[in-house]
Amino acid sequence: MFIFYKPIFVHLYIFPKKLLPHQQALLHDQFSFYRNLSGTRKAYFQHRVYKFIQNYQFVGRDGLVVTDEMKIKIAATSVMLTFGMRKYLYNVFDTILLYPEVYASPRDGTLHKGEFNPALRVIVFSWNDFEQGLLFDSDNLNLGLHEFAHALHFDSLRKRRAGASATIYRDMLNEIMEYVANPEKRARLIEQDYFRNYAYTNQHEFMAVVLEYFFETPHVFKQKFPELYDLVKKMINFREG
Repeated sequence: MFIFYKPIFVHLYIFPKKLLPHQQALLHDQFSFYRNLSGTRKAYFQHRVYKFIQNYQFVGRDGLVVTDEMKIKIAATSVMLTFGMRKYLYNVFDTILLYPEVYASPRDGTLHKGEFNPALRVIVFSWNDFEQGLLFDSDNLNLGLHEFAHALHFDSLRKRRAGASATIYRDMLNEIMEYVANPEKRARLIEQDYFRNYAYTNQHEFMAVVLEYFFETPHVFKQKFPELYDLVKKMINFREG
């Protein structure tokens, strides 16, 4: 594992779960990531989507009724992010709150599109903005990926988070932070103006934004910053197909 930075195994399901035909069709229609998987790996993906939905509570706010389609889209977004990891379920939230559109924070009244709140163990989305992230899948704006990336980052850095995937994540994070701290490389990052400025707010936002770009415009990312792309790829043990 430490030589190749890959878990010894990722997918091992004694009793794999299978989604219903209309749920499979939804994945095929909405997620190019899923369409490009092999038949075997599509089965793995379905199992993880099923288990994700079973593991978390979905709650609608402001009159929003949470549908099966919404659960599938949310679960698939998370599974896409963690598909290369052995542990793909988060231990830092229990509930997914969904608002119809931007919502006011109970703390200060500011408007939000989404947030991850580990203190309350919730992840929150404006459904309108979540869907926009899926509809335009090459604009480097994907609310679902962004907030799940925050949860993954927080979860992976916890001392209680054991296992190969968390170890690899932390090791690659250290290398990514060294990359960003290098004056020449940081200057080129800013000069290229590829990542939106919000990425440079702090470590948490940098990783959330970088993971959005990794999935939304991978070919551009790889062309502009091949070394950084490779580090992110190793961090989540990503592979095509």
